[in-house]
This record gives sequence, structure tokens and C-alpha cells, in this order.
Amino acid sequence: MEDPKVVVRRSARRTRTISARREGDTLVVSIPASASRAQEERYVAEMVAKLQRSEARRRPGRRAGDDELARRADALACEHLDAVGPDGRWPRPVWVRWVPPMRTRWASCTPSEGTIRVSERLREVPGWVLDHVLVHELAHLREAGHGPAFRALEARYPRSERAIGYLEGLSDGAGLEIGAEPDE
Repeated sequence: MEDPKVVVRRSARRTRTISARREGDTLVVSIPASASRAQEERYVAEMVAKLQRSEARRRPGRRAGDDELARRADALACEHLDAVGPDGRWPRPVWVRWVPPMRTRWASCTPSEGTIRVSERLREVPGWVLDHVLVHELAHLREAGHGPAFRALEARYPRSERAIGYLEGLSDGAGLEIGAEPDE
């Protein structure tokens, strides 16, 4: 995520605390009027970092379009799979898209076409769960089945086991007939 536009508001009523909130695409940082310029720079850097951590944990799919989903998949391939890809690069999908909720899957991959479809049900899950599903589908670009080689690729994402548990709970709690695996 790139740094947001920042507006600093100084307040004479504020003596020690700082706060930040989003106003559209702008981050508004409120600081004490008595803060020095060096303190202001430090406060802004802290608030931007805190915002980025917070937004990374939030539900990334709520407003994400297909392009953003594809960028997320590409970043995950770079981070978790490129090292085991031929010539240091994992195959990239032709496209990654949100699709209407599927009855029995969280997502699916068609390796022969290089396409990945992600159920809109995943728009509301935490980022690390969506990331697991994307890594799972990216792994299918090399391994069609769910054998040991596939599981080794999937395990390259460090929160896979936890994400699978989350998806199992989500499926059970919502009464969905979706298996524990993202595409089963």
C-alpha cells in the first residue's frame, strides 16, 4: 500500500495524545499544538504505519476489484512461490476475478486456461484468509491435485493451517456445504 495523503491538525485542547482517522483517501492526524516539527514527523510516521498494519488485517475484499485481487495474487506469488518456480518465477494466472458465490467452493483454478475465480463470499474474510485461498489456487497452476507436492506448495504460506480452520468454521457456522479446502 502506498502512503496516504496526510493532513495534520494541531489542537490546543490536546495535550498528550495523538489520534488518526480516515476521511476518504486522506489520513487526518490530530496532535497537540505544542508538538515540535520533529515530534509531528514521528507521530505521522507512526500513524501511517499503524494504519497500514490495520488495513492489511482488515477485510481486503470489501471494495477490491478484480485488478486489486490480481495484484494481491501476484504479490503472493512473488513472496511465497517464486523461489520454487522455474527460473525463479512462479506461473502467473491470465486473470483472477471475483465471481458470484459458489455453492461448493471458496475459489477455483483452471490450470489449462490459467484462470482463478474467487467467491464473493470471501470479500468479508480477513486478509490472511484470502491470501491462503489465493496461494492455494496459485499452487494449482503447477499441481492439479491435492497430493504431497501440492501440499508442500500450499504450506509455503505460513498461515495456511490457520486459514483452513477459519474457513471450516465459516462454512459450518453459515450452514454452507463448502469443504475444508478452498476448492473442494
